[in-house]
Amino acid sequence: MNGSLALVGSGEYLPAMTEFEKSLLSDGMKNGKAARFLQIPTAAGRESSDRLEYWKRLGHSQAHAIGVEAVFLPIYTREDAFNQKYVDQVANSALMYMSGGDPHHLAEVLIDTPLWSAIVENWKTGASLAGCSAGAMVLSAHIPNFRLLKKMPTTGLNLLPEIRVIPHFNKFFKWIPESAAKVLLHVPDNSILIGVDELTAIVKRAGETHWHVVGEAKVHVLKGLPDQQLHNGDKIELPTP
Repeated sequence: MNGSLALVGSGEYLPAMTEFEKSLLSDGMKNGKAARFLQIPTAAGRESSDRLEYWKRLGHSQAHAIGVEAVFLPIYTREDAFNQKYVDQVANSALMYMSGGDPHHLAEVLIDTPLWSAIVENWKTGASLAGCSAGAMVLSAHIPNFRLLKKMPTTGLNLLPEIRVIPHFNKFFKWIPESAAKVLLHVPDNSILIGVDELTAIVKRAGETHWHVVGEAKVHVLKGLPDQQLHNGDKIELPTP
């Protein structure tokens, strides 16, 4: 049975997301997984050591607040993603969390590696998998280039091939008409485009058929389904693996 799957607009490890992240851990633990909060900081792998240490401390503080073990996996290169020591640490973790940064780097490092295979296998056997910002974008078949909108998308991890996510939607895309976003992001006609606001997530729990919105702001359906805005507690049916 697949575990819970969450797409987060922003806010990994922050107090506003504590209860949500706790619920994802609980989902995994109910499925027999160990009380372990796995941090996967790969998307930030090109940032400074100080910045990486900041993310490590923040995640550890969140895990401590929830009352579970935190494991920080320093997966920054493809070589790291083939390291069996790191691969072995994925197995049986209740929550695997891919945090923010550069989604293109995240995909390049993880695609077709033992580390990504271990993540998928652990999720398929009941663990929760969450992606925040870059971590949410990378789960699609393709990743748009927000900074170079004329450049074509790059290959993603393809766990959710029919869904494309715009994270931080209320912060970075409020200046652009939603109709223009559909064109500029090169979204195919057979794909669903959603914008997820900051401190907000959309999650499909294990055993459920619908996705649910959780958080302070909104999820915007921009293409592929009737245009709509969803709030905390609303649900929607989206394609799932």
